[in-house]
Amino acid sequence: MPTKTHANSPTTSTREGGHVLEMQRRRILLAYSEALAEHGLQGASVDRICKRAGVSRRTFYNLFPDREECFLAALEHAQERILTEVTPAYTLTGGTQATHGSHKARSTQRAQGTQRAHSWRMRVRAGLTVLLELLDADPSLARMCIIETLKGSPQVLAWRRTTIQRLVEVIDEGRDERKSAPPSLTAEGVVGGVLSVIHTRLLEPDNTQLITLLNPLMSMIVYPYLGPAVATRELTHANPAAHSTRNAHTPPRIQDPFKDLPIRITFRTARVLTEINAQPGASNRTIGNAAGITDQGQISKLLRRLANNGLIANHGQGHTDGEPNSWTLTTRGQAIQHTIQPPTN
Repeated sequence: MPTKTHANSPTTSTREGGHVLEMQRRRILLAYSEALAEHGLQGASVDRICKRAGVSRRTFYNLFPDREECFLAALEHAQERILTEVTPAYTLTGGTQATHGSHKARSTQRAQGTQRAHSWRMRVRAGLTVLLELLDADPSLARMCIIETLKGSPQVLAWRRTTIQRLVEVIDEGRDERKSAPPSLTAEGVVGGVLSVIHTRLLEPDNTQLITLLNPLMSMIVYPYLGPAVATRELTHANPAAHSTRNAHTPPRIQDPFKDLPIRITFRTARVLTEINAQPGASNRTIGNAAGITDQGQISKLLRRLANNGLIANHGQGHTDGEPNSWTLTTRGQAIQHTIQPPTN
């Protein structure tokens, strides 16, 4: 029988310490992208990063040997965020179309070819829609990945080349949609053109929403693969509402959920947020037991503190009416919980 781990055991302390460091690391990465957007690569000093993240220089250097490693880690974190949102939109659209395609395949070869073209085009549109929405919601993310990476070290430039190559491979699937495929460098040119347009818009002072570029960019992407007629249709395509590209499992988009947060997110606090996320509407006792806090006075005090700082909300009647509390995460609470993602056991 496994030995029960007590709250004050070395194993628990090690686990809690490790997750405190991970939370500090995530805060530094978010602060770095924000400092980078405001002050550029050279101006994003360690002091500025630490001040925004609310950590000491010692903590920074315990986690990162220098700013370059922090930049690379921030890029990897950004890539993770982008893939988390874009990949489901791209793959699920393709999966839906594939189901219809298998049905049409029983008719004629021509119909099958048409459906394959439609599937690739719609997958690209769905993925691009989510990407542009994400970049609009988080300008710091957009500037870091598209503008500041051009000024980075050889390692940063290598990261950029690898990322662009992945995009090229996605666009290059369009070559399968025509009997007479365009030149092999077409996808590379298309991706370069798309990035150039976005780069230019990000540098403009009027803060034009990138989502307004969706139809023109789609027209540019499909033109060499599907021809002028399809490209023209893309220009007049009806754009979906922004929320339609997201689902219930997608975390809320908050640029830096830790910014100006007046409380420190400890391991215990993170556990409570995780349990509320797993059991929306749970009572004080249920949350406390799941998070390993058996003292009802402590869990009540912690929940009130989280509620006062806008991380959770109570939708229950409370003890004044003889009913249990019913806790859920707020938008900011969801963003923080998604960022730290501590284990539940």
